[in-house]
Amino acid sequence: MVVNSSSLHEYLILKILSVRNIFYSLVLVFISASVIQASCQVVEYPYDTVSLFKNKGIKPFIVPSLLIVSGVYASTDDAKINKYEIAEERNEHYVNFHVTADDYLQFAPIAAAYGLEFTNLKSKDNLLNKTLKLAKSELMMMAIVYPLKIITHGARPDSGAPTTFPSGHTAQAFLAATFLDEQYRHLSKWISIGGYAVATSVGISRILNNRHWISDVLAGAGIGILSVKMVSVTHQYRWKRRDVKMVCVPWKDLHGMGLYSAISF
Repeated sequence: MVVNSSSLHEYLILKILSVRNIFYSLVLVFISASVIQASCQVVEYPYDTVSLFKNKGIKPFIVPSLLIVSGVYASTDDAKINKYEIAEERNEHYVNFHVTADDYLQFAPIAAAYGLEFTNLKSKDNLLNKTLKLAKSELMMMAIVYPLKIITHGARPDSGAPTTFPSGHTAQAFLAATFLDEQYRHLSKWISIGGYAVATSVGISRILNNRHWISDVLAGAGIGILSVKMVSVTHQYRWKRRDVKMVCVPWKDLHGMGLYSAISF
């Protein structure tokens, strides 16, 4: 069988373009999912879980579930979203790409959520309940991510280490973004969109840094969002009628300097 060289050349170009389009499409999926999350109608959460499930239904879990399912599907060999082709595209066009900002940006939305405590922008929950919900979300996320890494035993694209699925950085970033969204969405959707934009950049960086496959990033994003949503429907507001205040006072003397802080509730 004789293959025309020009036809083969055209086929290869189309193949590369199709992989690139898939990659860019996935970027749009992240952004679209973020906008959907940030644009959902704000609902004042009741204090009992049963009422909350009745009022909200499965709506809070649609986006994270789709992301997780997409990640699992993309990890299979027969997936239309071929993680190996996307990795090859990265190695061809972004082989020298390397940043460490994702190590820090994954926590940026949380820093923003607490930084806004020092402004006149009031979060949905008081400081104590907000912190408890964040702690429980983090525990839930870690309880899902790290056992999955051990169970799936998937090899990373760069080193082959058996800890690739799902992406912990991405899970942390989207947990942080969803936490920021939940606490400040009632003030401005742009706060939420900003948080999800940062989280999306972390997910993309994990791929471009060759630390993760696209399947790891999709699943990690879903797990991060899901962890916050699950805590939101199960959290008990035991201190709902108390106002929590934090006071910080810097000090300096001949022996050094420091910061006094006190929390009252």
